[in-house]
Amino acid sequence: MADRHARGNAHIAVSAPPLTCLIVDDSPEFYEAARQLLQEDGITIIGLATSSDEAVETALARRPDVALVDIDLGTESGFDVANRLAALPGGGPQVILISAQSGTDLVELVVPSGAVGFVKKTNLSADEIEKLVRRTG
Repeated sequence: MADRHARGNAHIAVSAPPLTCLIVDDSPEFYEAARQLLQEDGITIIGLATSSDEAVETALARRPDVALVDIDLGTESGFDVANRLAALPGGGPQVILISAQSGTDLVELVVPSGAVGFVKKTNLSADEIEKLVRRTG
């Protein structure tokens, strides 16, 4: 009787290290909710920045894979922050712009900002982040 068991075909699952993420937002409530949600889904949150200067400083020091940048940072534009992060020496994190508003009217501004995409805050998830990162990585 022939052995019907496949031999030598064992697959070893090799998982990629978790994505590291910097959140750039001026709302402590949003930061905490996003941190909890994304960490539960396997993304490592390395910190919070509330301004473009903090975002650049943290990105240089911690080298996150991804930066979630709120489009509206009070007196600053998230598009400007995205440009600064994309221009970091040695390459910055992949930037995903986020907002409580729908992104349909902002789509034409995403690519010139250096961001890889946009996610509405209510749709934020590890899957959405990974989809955008994989598409461009």
